[in-house]
Amino acid sequence: MYDMNRVENAVGQDEIKISARNVQVWYGETHAIKDVDVDILDKTVTAFIGPSGCGKSTFLRCINRMNDSIPSARIEGEIRLDGEDIYDRSIDPVQLRARVGMVFQKPNPFPKSIYDNVSYGPRIHGLARNRAELDEIVERSLRDAALWNEVKDRLQEPGTGLSGGQQQRLCIARAIATSPEMLLMDEPCSALDPIATGQVEELIDHLRQDFSVVIVTHSMQQAARVSQKTAFFHLGSLVEYGETDEIFTKPQDPRTESYISGRIG
Repeated sequence: MYDMNRVENAVGQDEIKISARNVQVWYGETHAIKDVDVDILDKTVTAFIGPSGCGKSTFLRCINRMNDSIPSARIEGEIRLDGEDIYDRSIDPVQLRARVGMVFQKPNPFPKSIYDNVSYGPRIHGLARNRAELDEIVERSLRDAALWNEVKDRLQEPGTGLSGGQQQRLCIARAIATSPEMLLMDEPCSALDPIATGQVEELIDHLRQDFSVVIVTHSMQQAARVSQKTAFFHLGSLVEYGETDEIFTKPQDPRTESYISGRIG
């Protein structure tokens, strides 16, 4: 196991966005996540890698309490966002998800217009006082998602009519329209072709100027391309976490080395 004290000493506390300590997750009798300690940095892309079923998506969903909707799920330990315990009873999960946006594996635009897809979050959270402010949020979000020039003349057309890559960028625009502090991405390119994947990867690099981005990916090449930090999960445990270059070239744990070289996974 990597040394958390060494990681903490190397990082200024003000740079830490998420701090997780002794996180455990059960689905019924299944112990899916075991003793996870990690600090996720602000304005950084962090990749979660590991074999299927290793716990990386489960842990990702802990960060915005998506596991709350699963009756059999039970979470222990502590996850703090900017020092605030996100599992405290005073925290409203709906408000938390406005601060911690999420993009899923398969593009899932609402069956609404492009405009309504992006304006939905700001509307329900009361982030715009009038239509002009809402228009501004929609345009800014679509620009930040590198989609504005492709859809600015078709905002009233259904989002489901876009190509797969455009739909995923629309979902990213929808996620960032509430001005979140973090963006979680669960294998956001797995359903996309190589060109659309490249566009989303460029977008991820752009988004880290404003957000802490966490991406779950089954592609080690993608993790190497887009992330500055990488966490390797195996059998529900966080085995190793550090600078992406070091994880891929000088892993400290033999299990990490075995996964990267293709011997497990």
